[in-house]
Amino acid sequence: MQGGPNYYVPAAILAVALVAKLPALVRGWRSPMVRSVNLLLFLPCVGFVLSSAPTISFVNRLSGISNLSALLVYGLLTAYACACLVLTEHWRGDTRADAGAGTRRRVRGWILGCCLVIAALVVLFSLGEAPVERTVDFDTYYATTPFIREMLVLYLVAYLVAACATAAVCWDWTVDLTRKTAGRERTTVDASMRVGLLVLVVASVANIIFGSFKLMAIAARWAGHDWDALNESVGPFIALSGMMVGCGFLVPVFGPWLIERVWQPLLTVIALRPLWRMVRRRSTASPQRVLLGTPWYSGPEHLLVHRVTAIHDWMLEMVAYCTDEVRRLAHADAREAGLAEPEAVAVGLAAMFKAAAYDRARNAPADEEQSGLAAAALRSAEARYRGLLVSISRALPKAPAPHPPGPTGPGGWGRRATCWWWR
Repeated sequence: MQGGPNYYVPAAILAVALVAKLPALVRGWRSPMVRSVNLLLFLPCVGFVLSSAPTISFVNRLSGISNLSALLVYGLLTAYACACLVLTEHWRGDTRADAGAGTRRRVRGWILGCCLVIAALVVLFSLGEAPVERTVDFDTYYATTPFIREMLVLYLVAYLVAACATAAVCWDWTVDLTRKTAGRERTTVDASMRVGLLVLVVASVANIIFGSFKLMAIAARWAGHDWDALNESVGPFIALSGMMVGCGFLVPVFGPWLIERVWQPLLTVIALRPLWRMVRRRSTASPQRVLLGTPWYSGPEHLLVHRVTAIHDWMLEMVAYCTDEVRRLAHADAREAGLAEPEAVAVGLAAMFKAAAYDRARNAPADEEQSGLAAAALRSAEARYRGLLVSISRALPKAPAPHPPGPTGPGGWGRRATCWWWR
């Protein structure tokens, strides 16, 4: 895990994830799973800081022991491996009916094994000799040194076991979550959890690549070959893994909030743009109240509320120019073309307001009877269909373009004019 100063970046991402999880730790500190998750964020965060070259030199100078930072990092990696296995046991325990004493017994066994491995690392480091400080290639430089080589193999095996176990559990959980949500509509919580688990699977695969490449480089040294380049190439894998672990735990925490309060409002605002551009008042000299624009710092939800309010107000102003016969004919043609009723209603209203925008530009209002019927049809559709404005906005490209007044019907909107886009 030792490398350059770029390890401060994944350490910062893990720190952010740890801060995001801190409220859950305070509320549920009695839960073993909550403690394990936070430990999984804390240990690699500290490990990345200690693995950066400036920190390595600082720790070695402060302690007066050459390469002490390597022992600290390997101990943290072993503890991280144990935390992965402990979390694995708790997850398995939650899905089994016989969870309880058996889970606690296995967890105690993993913790005891971790303590024994860390103790063995300390003993092996004390017995070995590593006088030359190595900030990047400690593993391969001392791969043939007695006792140090055993220490390297021990920590890498523990790391690989943890990575494989984490990948297997997260993948099984993803498959199980997909199976459980197959028969119903997926919520934002389900989607965020699934994405977070998949990210953790990829991060675990990166950890497996890291440990495997390290072992291969060490084994090459034993065989008299120089594969230091392979050892140095794993730096991006472990940095990527650290950042992805942080993201994997952040997505389930902030994912639902981001989807519901940022992403979905933004998509709705974008979807409403065609309708907003068509119905908006062209002149600000209107004697009625002027709709002020949203401030630049407004959030997506505020922007969406303003956009919907403005569209509603402008549509009410355009009712005087609306002809219900246009809506009725467009709706009938849409149904004949095979569209479902909600889509046909949206197409009919889109055609009606497109014609109204054309008549408003010519200052040619419809008669009171047609505008009254149009207003009643709009109110009925709003009460019946959810997300009507978005449906109307998306139906605008399908709605026929207005034509000059002619003998084919009210306002020149005969059946021939309303059905051309379906054929």
